Amino acid sequence: QHPSWISGSFLALSSDCTETKRLCLKDSVCNTTYQTLENCSSAKTHPISLDHDARAKCLDAELAIRSSPLLHCKCRRRMRRQEHCLHIYWTVHSSLMHGYMNMETSPYKDPANKEPKKMDYSRLAALVSGDNTNHCLKATHICSMNKKCIRWRTAYASICTRKAETGATCNRHMCHKGLRHFFEKVHEDFTKRLLFCPCENEVCGERRRKAIVPECSFQESIKPNCLSLWHACVQDNICKSRLADFQHNCQPADAFPDGCSQHNHAACLQAYLGMIGTHMTPNYISNSSVAISLWCTCESSGNQKEECDQILGMFISNKCLSKCHVGCRPRWRFSISNTIQKNPSHPAVQIHICLPRYIF
Repeated sequence: QHPSWISGSFLALSSDCTETKRLCLKDSVCNTTYQTLENCSSAKTHPISLDHDARAKCLDAELAIRSSPLLHCKCRRRMRRQEHCLHIYWTVHSSLMHGYMNMETSPYKDPANKEPKKMDYSRLAALVSGDNTNHCLKATHICSMNKKCIRWRTAYASICTRKAETGATCNRHMCHKGLRHFFEKVHEDFTKRLLFCPCENEVCGERRRKAIVPECSFQESIKPNCLSLWHACVQDNICKSRLADFQHNCQPADAFPDGCSQHNHAACLQAYLGMIGTHMTPNYISNSSVAISLWCTCESSGNQKEECDQILGMFISNKCLSKCHVGCRPRWRFSISNTIQKNPSHPAVQIHICLPRYIF
């Protein structure tokens, strides 16, 4: 125990990691411990070999930080300098990430609200006429009537369809960044309807599948191994944080009727949207199905086949995602399970989306 860490102003710290670190650095013991952890964290993410003494110092720092308020700090979604905050979080929690399916907890402190604040979606929807059987086209038209939605949608679409200077199909890194900005800055009344619109035919299904410009953001000419996607993800603080948030909020639990250990379907859906624009971007696998998966394979995984299957199974066999409609009041719910599915034997999850207040 380090008394100076739990006394005075340090006891009443903000839970924000950036503020907590600022106060930590004013305390000599906490400062030294954090700097040691930062060096240890850097060594873990780079091919740096630590000698026995260095490993011992890292272990001591990991044990000592458990007495610090830094252990309990979190970051906010959509906050400024989010990457800096997440860097602090993972510096403190670098030793707490075990295996492929256990990242302990989410680095984000604000769970999704089950009742998001009202927007003008229903008013705009009333102004849109046309074929009501193509809900994805309707959602696109409604987005175009909202300045923020059309601005950020146009921005990522332009980036994701632009050929890269290197001669590649596109600049995937910038495409992913544009997608993240869209889902962070545009209200979910618009983003959820663009991504989860119910379809009755393949024309509608194609628009839904192509909402994230999958030719750039999702697909590759050759499917990579899912392990390589995971390794790339955990080297990036944004992706690692979104993955931890997804694992925490969408953790399946067979013992519960709703299929989710956290019992918060809104938080699970928000976490799913957070994965789009990362190394582990999921998407629909066809125009005629609501099956969702990563673009990767577990072939040639050798003795890591089980771990690879776990990564792929985060989406294609996630019962929490598949049962997210349970618990929603009937007047809130619309289902996309009636979509044409030509391959019902596919193990991919069938998602039902709950959108409060409005129904198509």
